[in-house]
Amino acid sequence: MLATVHLMQEEMLMRDYKHWTKLAAGSAVVVLAITTASWAVTQEAGGAAITVYATPTCGCCTKWGDHLRANGFDVTMELVSDLTQLKVSHGIGSELTSCHTAFVEGYVVEGHVPAEVIERLLEERPEVAGIAVPGMPQGSPGMEGDRHEAYEVLAFDREGTTTVYARR
Repeated sequence: MLATVHLMQEEMLMRDYKHWTKLAAGSAVVVLAITTASWAVTQEAGGAAITVYATPTCGCCTKWGDHLRANGFDVTMELVSDLTQLKVSHGIGSELTSCHTAFVEGYVVEGHVPAEVIERLLEERPEVAGIAVPGMPQGSPGMEGDRHEAYEVLAFDREGTTTVYARR
């Protein structure tokens, strides 16, 4: 009789062990999937740290920062009252200016540049000072609305030479 009870206890323990093992394995798969998905989103932009300089009253700059975050960038917003000297000291002429200026891995990013164009810049690593979307084109990231106007993303060097880097 004692042997039968002992055998029943072993069977119950083994059943519980199998149940918890399956549960733990399933949980591990879920955790692994979530971790992998999070990693993939971060890796999309390489988790690149980008610092955005904007004035405190500019709402579209905040929206552009949100666009970058949603695409995997690690965004730091620096609010300053005047961006003029910052732009001049980094070779951003008046023909390139917009409402905010950002820096990522040694490049200048001026204006409402789409995240995928910044990702391309970081992947290709061209010999330029940076890229810019002059002005504030309707439909660009941070300037979403009912209209979408075509615009160009310009690459520029320290001498002021520009070339078209992308069209949107």
